[in-house]
Amino acid sequence: MPLMVRVCFLLVTVLLLPGCIERTISITSEPSGALVYLNDEEVGRTPLRVPFTFYGVYDVRLERDGFTPLHTQAETKAPWWEAPGPDLVAELVSDKEVLIPWHFEMAELAPPEDEPLVDRARQMRALVHEAP
Repeated sequence: MPLMVRVCFLLVTVLLLPGCIERTISITSEPSGALVYLNDEEVGRTPLRVPFTFYGVYDVRLERDGFTPLHTQAETKAPWWEAPGPDLVAELVSDKEVLIPWHFEMAELAPPEDEPLVDRARQMRALVHEAP
């Protein structure tokens, strides 16, 4: 087999069998079960994994009953082999996975400060209902 045919066969084989880089953000929270929004788009409840395409800063919002909503930003940074140049070889050579872990702590809602006022209102209501 001539050398040119071998080279063409090798190139076609390499191009037909490319690898794939899977980019995923793993999001956990304390407590779990918080509703997660990335860039104002609902993506699910923690714990969850979300695929992403672009590296950079994301707006993150977590909400859960009984806890203060959390509004923050988190960043995805590219590994060295995703830099221009090595990324071509990395995609062709093997399957890779980029897993970015994010963990968020949510604070419990504080009890209302006006609790004595609510108690007094209940007492007044009871007095009004008892009056003839």
